Amino acid sequence: MAPLSTCPPFIGDPLLAAYNASKGGVRLFSKSAALYAAKQGYGVRVNTVHPGYIKTPLVEAQPGMEEAQTKLTPVGHIGEPDDIANICVYLASDESKFATGSEFVVDGGYTAQ
Repeated sequence: MAPLSTCPPFIGDPLLAAYNASKGGVRLFSKSAALYAAKQGYGVRVNTVHPGYIKTPLVEAQPGMEEAQTKLTPVGHIGEPDDIANICVYLASDESKFATGSEFVVDGGYTAQ
């Protein structure tokens, strides 16, 4: 399992308290599910993926949104959907067989600031 969350649970925002709380819930639910599945011997791995700003049709439809998000992203551009898809493919593969209860932040350095 690789539930998608977002980056706000790693940072605070006074205008997004309820949203951040729900995403924080995804973080801890996933960790708890990972431990439960491991202890029960289910053979299921649970890791969360936390995308940063991604170029989506919603972003493209809003004038100035991509430029604003790019300014907030240290690598100098926002992500593409494939950036998130690639980490999900990795997590679904046997290449990640030792990863469970982990968080994968794919945000171009946004939360490193």
